[in-house]
Amino acid sequence: MTACLPPNLLALFEARPPIPYLPPPTDLLIDKKEKGKCIEYTGIAEYVGLFEDPKDTPPKPIIETRAEKKERRRREKEELLAYKVEQGIAQWNPAENPNATED
Repeated sequence: MTACLPPNLLALFEARPPIPYLPPPTDLLIDKKEKGKCIEYTGIAEYVGLFEDPKDTPPKPIIETRAEKKERRRREKEELLAYKVEQGIAQWNPAENPNATED
């Protein structure tokens, strides 16, 4: 199928040149360690004193998750509706309703 393509498109499908060969390294990591060329691993005990004291750090702010935020908003809406219903019941007076009709 690629034989039908023009030369400018056929050039896009050509293989890259091969990776040049490099011989393996002669010095292994074990040999370097024995010769003293490699840095030894050390602990962090000498730097622990430089850390800040956890008592001095301010507490992390409490971040509300989506579920908590949704639940809080639902509760607030229910409380507001319950308050409006209570206010409506307290102010309801059928004798003073101007829109009332006689049956």
